[in-house]
Amino acid sequence: MQTDFNLDEILKSNADQVLGILLASTNGLNTDDVKQRQEQYGPNVLEKAHQTPLIITFLQNFTSMMAILLWIAGGIAFIAGLTELGIAIWLVNLINGIFSFWQEFQAGKATAALNKLMTTETLVLRNGQQKMIPTDQLVPGDIVILNEGDRVPADIRLLDASGMRVDQSTLTGEVNPVSKNTAIATDISNHAAVHNMVYMGTSLMQGHGRGVVVTTGMNTEFGKIARLTQTVHEKLSPLQKELNILTKQLSLLAVGIGIIFFFCAVFFVHYPVVASFIFALGMIVAFIPEGLLPTVTLSLAGAVSNMAREHALIKKLASVETLGSATVICSDKTGTLTQNAMTVAHLWTNVDSYHVTGEGYQPNGKIFKGGTALKGNDEPVLRELLLGGLLTDNAMIKENADNTFQIIGDPTEDCLEVVAQKGGLNVKVLRQSHQKVDELPFNSNRKMMTVKVQANQSETFNVYSKGAPNKVLDNCTTYLTVDKQIKPLTDDIRQKIMAANDRYASQALRVLAVAGRQLDDADDFKTAEQNMTFIGLSAMFDPPRNQVIEAIADCHRAHIKVIMITGDNGITAESIARKIGIVSHNDQMRVVTGSELTTLSDEALKDALKGDVLFARMASEQKYRIIACLQDMGHVVAVTGDGVNDAPALKRADIGIAMGRSGTDVAKEAADVILTDDNFASIVAAIKAGRGVYSNIRKFLLYILSSNVPEAFPSILFLLSGGKIPLALTVMQILLIDLGTDMIPALGLGREPTEPTAMSQPPRKKTEHLITKNTILKAFAWYGALSSILSASAFFFSNYLNGHSLNALAATGFDYHQATTLTLGTIIFCQMAVVLNCRYDLNSLFYPHHNFWSNGLVYAGIIFEALLFIAVCYVPLLQSVFGTTPLILRDWLYLILLPVPLILLNELRKYFLRKKQIA
Repeated sequence: MQTDFNLDEILKSNADQVLGILLASTNGLNTDDVKQRQEQYGPNVLEKAHQTPLIITFLQNFTSMMAILLWIAGGIAFIAGLTELGIAIWLVNLINGIFSFWQEFQAGKATAALNKLMTTETLVLRNGQQKMIPTDQLVPGDIVILNEGDRVPADIRLLDASGMRVDQSTLTGEVNPVSKNTAIATDISNHAAVHNMVYMGTSLMQGHGRGVVVTTGMNTEFGKIARLTQTVHEKLSPLQKELNILTKQLSLLAVGIGIIFFFCAVFFVHYPVVASFIFALGMIVAFIPEGLLPTVTLSLAGAVSNMAREHALIKKLASVETLGSATVICSDKTGTLTQNAMTVAHLWTNVDSYHVTGEGYQPNGKIFKGGTALKGNDEPVLRELLLGGLLTDNAMIKENADNTFQIIGDPTEDCLEVVAQKGGLNVKVLRQSHQKVDELPFNSNRKMMTVKVQANQSETFNVYSKGAPNKVLDNCTTYLTVDKQIKPLTDDIRQKIMAANDRYASQALRVLAVAGRQLDDADDFKTAEQNMTFIGLSAMFDPPRNQVIEAIADCHRAHIKVIMITGDNGITAESIARKIGIVSHNDQMRVVTGSELTTLSDEALKDALKGDVLFARMASEQKYRIIACLQDMGHVVAVTGDGVNDAPALKRADIGIAMGRSGTDVAKEAADVILTDDNFASIVAAIKAGRGVYSNIRKFLLYILSSNVPEAFPSILFLLSGGKIPLALTVMQILLIDLGTDMIPALGLGREPTEPTAMSQPPRKKTEHLITKNTILKAFAWYGALSSILSASAFFFSNYLNGHSLNALAATGFDYHQATTLTLGTIIFCQMAVVLNCRYDLNSLFYPHHNFWSNGLVYAGIIFEALLFIAVCYVPLLQSVFGTTPLILRDWLYLILLPVPLILLNELRKYFLRKKQIA
């Protein structure tokens, strides 16, 4: 429901006026007010996009183009009198649909579990009393009490604020905390930038306050972006599009072959029209790969399972392959490419400079001067610098049971505690002996904060300040020397300090200055920031994730472009981009800011995207525009995001990737993939898995199409001979191959490990289809032709040994059944060789880096083929169904040895192809 007041008026009004507009009071709403407003405004929740009913979602798994083709194929089999084949095809379709639905249903449950991690209770004032209520029960007019570490539950106009700094990165992408106060807003052009409002989904990093709820649910800034996300419609993934194309190709191929066989049967063999039609229908069914859908589903499901172990939750099966075809990754900086763990790297005093080792919030590391490790107590000025940073730190670091660290407060402040620990200071003891007496909170005008502590007479200072170096220095008149003497701050010393600051800033380090003074009890604390003594500088950075440099290098080798889109400033972003290898240190990189982007036309933006480019200070709609332009340029775009502001871009992208730890529920809802460790390296692992999926589907197609040729070859001989050469395979024997012996090895190819060379090839082109000329040639003219020649030869040879000449081949009886059984065995054992030959495109099956036994399902399939063939040869019931007879020792020796020359012959082919490729 829409609000019935003007938000701009609230922003421009004082506290009393705001309460009047909202019909609220400082004592909070009474019970009747709450009930009436809950009916008027509804619950404080974000409405989910229209959810497809579960039954419709279930049925969609049976209505893809390939599934429809299989339903039709099964129907044709029934019409042709092939009842068993029709039942088998429909069962395959049914099982595959159920499996696909179950996989995506389980992924949806995992996503819902992640979304339950949000804060669910809020401290409010109602009927003049403080009470905790479920967040979804908040209404406009409620008085909310906010404390450090709280998540803001609605859009709230501040009534009181003390030292309040808010992390708005989930809403705006801005990584630095924003100061908030209660002053009347003058510039309301950008509501998210207004200083007297805090917004749903943001977090209090520092300070505390009280405010009145202005908007809830979908009327909040958070909700408006969520609604925008819901207007972006789902698109078919590249794999879904390709499977649709493949379905059309296979349909044309099968129908074309069926028509050819129908006319040949009528005009060459002079079969009756009805019999010819039934025969042609059987050939159409034979050329439809019934196992394609199960193979695709199992291949995707296997990749999903593997990626779950690699910290990537795949919400939709087809998303795996989409990642594999990505040509561009648009990534956030903070928390994805970097650790989101500010770390002090350098300390500086007027006496010396120091290098600090170790990264993150674990106090593992040391402080070095030159090559010598120091403790804080070794040098008085160094101790004062560490102590001043520690005592002005209001944040807390909490170590969890799994040895990870939870940060409560501003990450910039947490790193000051860590460096103090690295310097050997006992943090707990010092905080107890130097308890805070008073504080001047940070604000955006002073850009510094100051505390007064209890200190004994031996301490140099009882007041410490930290903040922007230029602001702190403006309040300093003296500096601390090596022997703890306080001397006047000359212009030369000031220039020396600012030169050090500029040197660190040029390296994209964030620099804080620390100063101190002694303040008597009689002195006014409000004057504490006057006549201070400069102590030193702390230079810090957010270190790259450990695996990200290697992951970026993998992207470059895979011809995938990585574009950083961040809310941070351009200098810091470019430094990180060069450090992690997005561009080399010598290459030119264009940095486009949000304000500059507003002046660029789409054509100018596309020109910029052709080169090395980085986007800084970006708003959510600008990120969306960048993605749209990349897609217009023909790219398949993967995008990372964690904030609600990222949700439209995540939805628009070909593959949206949300952060599982730091991501909002809106971002997770919009995404296709959720990274449970927020790590860029997990994206690259997922891309590798996606490329493997596409490659495996193509291997499966090659294998299945190659078996279609020897299945059809006996019919071709039958037609070309005018019926003189009997059918060397019966319909039931063809069914045995298609849905029996071929199925498990084919599924094994779908689970083939991704080849080591997968990430050294460029992404597949959008115009490159699963079935290519090379695939057809290899299937029909190589593997298929060899199997056809060998199986036909086996049929003729068996007739010859049983005394039948070429002009009088057995068409019935024991000799005929023995010949068809040997033909069937030849095709099956040829396929054993073919499945091994299909595992690698160009690399040798015996390549040292390959594990010959790595794919157990392929070998299980080969064993199953052998056992099933033995069963149909020797089990009487199966003999009668499939028209087979037992084979003699000579036949078995022929079949067992048959795969060896086929494998070696293919190895020779691949050897010459590799040699030609190198040349």
